[in-house]
Amino acid sequence: MTTIKKTINISGITLMSGQESSVTLFPSKVKEIRFFIRGSEQPILASPFNVVSTDNCTVLANENSKVMLVEHFMAACAFANIDSLDVCLAFSEMPILDGSSLQWFDLLIEAGIEEEKSNKPIELTEPVYYFDEKCCIAVIPAEKFKITYCIDFDHPDLKNRWISFDLSQNKQQIIEARTFGYLKDLEKFQQMGLALGVNAENTVGLTDNGYTTELRSEYEPLKHKILDLIGDLNLSVINPLNLKAHIIAKEAGHKSHVELAKKISQLY
Repeated sequence: MTTIKKTINISGITLMSGQESSVTLFPSKVKEIRFFIRGSEQPILASPFNVVSTDNCTVLANENSKVMLVEHFMAACAFANIDSLDVCLAFSEMPILDGSSLQWFDLLIEAGIEEEKSNKPIELTEPVYYFDEKCCIAVIPAEKFKITYCIDFDHPDLKNRWISFDLSQNKQQIIEARTFGYLKDLEKFQQMGLALGVNAENTVGLTDNGYTTELRSEYEPLKHKILDLIGDLNLSVINPLNLKAHIIAKEAGHKSHVELAKKISQLY
């Protein structure tokens, strides 16, 4: 069980609603990550079985409340190896911050990590997979953790593009990879009341031939897909970074990530 040493807080605008949201993180002796929304006493547990929507972001809920956009925070917890935390929010959406997991990760490090025992690598006993008419994603036993991810977007840099990541590589490039979307779709989403918090600092816009901002690293949008996958899989009972497995995803998204997390949870 691993938690933080001290209470710490952060605030910022939210991606979908554009409203201000403040979050306070508390150390916990319960081996769960629990979200508490102001006005509701019942926590929302970080579990793939509590996901109620994967449209545009990952949304957790219980009978009384919900919390949106948990994936970047959950990815930061995976990289910090934290599995015990109480997360208290004033609003039902996590702030987008810089669009990545970087500020979440830095916040956890600033709070200090209190570890009762180190997590050992976890053997995968059998392959796990999910596929539908649009995507496929599989987890295969291997000697060490690795992700290979493919996207096929209507963009010159991101057409049938594959990259791989393992823990010997620069983790910073995954942690700091920002959310993204087609610039041409922004107005449509905002007319629907979505993406109201999008700005040049927290989102990489895809244009016909490039981007609306300088990338932090090559193929940053694809690295953000890896970040999302790590965050969604961290809703399962294990930290995906501790798996001795090769995760291969082709044109996947939050829905397939979460369905895979459910299958992994059922093995352990």
